[in-house]
Formats: sequence, structure tokens, C-alpha cells
Amino acid sequence: MKENNEDKSKDDIQFGTLGSIPIWKRYVLSISEAAAYYHIGEKKIRNIVDLHPEADFLIMNGNRVLLKKSKFENFLDELSVL
Repeated sequence: MKENNEDKSKDDIQFGTLGSIPIWKRYVLSISEAAAYYHIGEKKIRNIVDLHPEADFLIMNGNRVLLKKSKFENFLDELSVL
């Protein structure tokens, strides 16, 4: 039986939990996922990535930037201003 997308909650679709690992359990996040999860703009996250190219919270998958969730959270915890 096919599932109807209208039955899925908006949060499930927004955070990509449909048939995958929930966002709060993931090891890495894409920039768009991190922006939604941390309520920080994508431009701001890209700026952080550009300013810290050798940071331990970054993983490059080809030309795609992924953020290690727990290490990025530690980085954000140390900031007083974004």
C-alpha cells in the first residue's frame, strides 16, 4: 500500500526523517539541514565554513560540505557572537 505524503507531518518532511535517520541522531548535517536545525541562516553557516576551512567540524564529500553535528555544537558553544 502506498503512503500518502499528506499523512506525513510538516516537521518530518522539513527535517528529512522520512525513511532515514532523524536529524537529531545524525553524525553529519548538510548546510541546509544545519541551518534548519540550529536556526542559523545558510549564508551565515557558509561564512563560518569559509572562515574556518581547517576546522575539525568539517567534512568535505567531493565539493559538498558536511558538518559533524556534535563538534559543530561545541564550536557554537564557544562563540559569544555569530
